[in-house]
Amino acid sequence: MAMRVAALYDVHGNVRALEAVLADAGDADAFVFGGDVFWGPWPRETLELVQSLGDRAHFVRGNWERYLLEGKDEWTAEHVPADVVREWPTTLTLDEVVYCHATPVRDDEVVLPQLERSDWSAFTAPLTVCGHTHVQFQVDRIVNPGSVGLPTVHAAAWWAVVDDGDVELRATAYDTVAAADAMRRSGMPEADELADQLLEPYTVERLLEIVG
Repeated sequence: MAMRVAALYDVHGNVRALEAVLADAGDADAFVFGGDVFWGPWPRETLELVQSLGDRAHFVRGNWERYLLEGKDEWTAEHVPADVVREWPTTLTLDEVVYCHATPVRDDEVVLPQLERSDWSAFTAPLTVCGHTHVQFQVDRIVNPGSVGLPTVHAAAWWAVVDDGDVELRATAYDTVAAADAMRRSGMPEADELADQLLEPYTVERLLEIVG
């Protein structure tokens, strides 16, 4: 029997956004966290919330989990032990759906429908769910749910439901103004930058300029 899976990518320690999404997706059979879960304003609170899901929570390692293991993410390391993410796989298969962070072979490669140099050759499964770019899209058998915690296009928590091979792209509204204000008081060194980006998310065009 197929599971109804909530695909939650790039939470980036935004526990306010995650709380809103979990309230919206509470009847899911499983939650796949597709990497970059903790780096953000509330890493410890985010850890406690994902752990509260018990066996329904599944994880994929993203580039920020790799940075944590490599000792390059000092902020998160103050709040989340590296051992928490050590056993997370780089790809996960549930019901023949492959979940990865950026691509099935790299955790930091940028692939977007709008980016001509995107290399889609590693996406060979009947359905692959990826993230990393924070841009929600579906192209044939490849899905990006967007970012729960650090959105593009407009201020919301972006995610997706995968149910027996069918995909529903979702966006959950929450009080992003209050979340941004709280971010600024979180103590995270980059808090102001993240709060600004939450209030005025990058457009796809701006993101393409950044990635070159």
